[in-house]
Amino acid sequence: MRDFISQRTHRIPPSGIRRFFDIVQEMDDVISLGVGEPDYATPWVACEAGIASVEQGQTSYTSNSGLPELRTEVSRYLSKRFGIQYHPEDEMIVTTGASEALDIAIRAVTDPGDEILIADPSYVSYSPGVILSDGVPVLVPCRMEDEFRLTPDALMEKITPKSKAVICNFPNNPSGGVMSREDYRGIADVICDHDLLLISDEIYTEMTYDGEMTSAVQADGLRERTILINGFSKAYAMTGWRVAYLCAPKNLCEAALKIHQYVMLSAPTMSQYAAVGALRNADHDREEMVTEYQMRRNLFVRGLNRIGLTCHLPRGAFYAFPSIKDFGISDVEFAERLLKEQHVAVVPGSVFGPSGEGHLRCAYAVSRDDLREAVNRIEKFITSL
Repeated sequence: MRDFISQRTHRIPPSGIRRFFDIVQEMDDVISLGVGEPDYATPWVACEAGIASVEQGQTSYTSNSGLPELRTEVSRYLSKRFGIQYHPEDEMIVTTGASEALDIAIRAVTDPGDEILIADPSYVSYSPGVILSDGVPVLVPCRMEDEFRLTPDALMEKITPKSKAVICNFPNNPSGGVMSREDYRGIADVICDHDLLLISDEIYTEMTYDGEMTSAVQADGLRERTILINGFSKAYAMTGWRVAYLCAPKNLCEAALKIHQYVMLSAPTMSQYAAVGALRNADHDREEMVTEYQMRRNLFVRGLNRIGLTCHLPRGAFYAFPSIKDFGISDVEFAERLLKEQHVAVVPGSVFGPSGEGHLRCAYAVSRDDLREAVNRIEKFITSL
């Protein structure tokens, strides 16, 4: 029998994150710092809005672009938080999670052979998404000494005549790196000078702990050449609701909408109503959660540095990204042995790209007590090396 699996699919690896999750499921007494989702429940006001929509029989498809009231609320939110304007009628699509938004954005702009530059380390789906669109992922290194920000010089070094777009994610998963307005202005000059598109995944924006919360679109010249992606999974603890949004100039939005119409039709109706409830009434819940994550970050990073793991202070998201380069073993071996010997689950940084090698992604979306115990167990492990 011939191999029916496409060559594109053969070229993408299984998720390195999921492999560790599978191991964790078979073990007891594990402190898991591997899961990239909030440990909070969805704010009840959002749940109530979703439940009410079901009780009122609002269970049919919405328009392809999403509920008009949700798009209006998103437009208001972006204007209030960042001072940026998107028309809810034709510059916005409600998607089934940020993952779908990213997928349709990449497919809408990528032709075979196009080089798509990706800030590295990056979320695990970016390169496979480019490969599945017959594009060529080109990784742009972001260094620990730059706090994992994307710099103009690093971007310039990777640009060729085949370059078409840049994908970045700030605050960053896995490093917690954050871009300031000045940082975005720097890469904006490069992007505009080389006539590139930017796909900016800003799903962690609300989890910015130090300094001003920023969006790439605030930089001069970027709004007209940016596909902005954001959503509700992280800021409102709504990972399972699968609802997010894509904003872009009308022509780009129309292109992405064509793909969305065929592959998804519309995001879950109940989830869209829940998202309306979140934007209207859950700011206090969000702020409480973010404040707690900042306290956990401070506790955990201080603990890691105390026991000898060099860790920069992540300024966003909910991940610490310590270096283990001084211990003479790979990040994969470190993570595997830490799990087996001390029952602490982390994700090897190399899963997120070459710039992540020698690091560990540790999600501090667990209780403070668990974080303290995790630090104690990690200390025991490195003492045994």
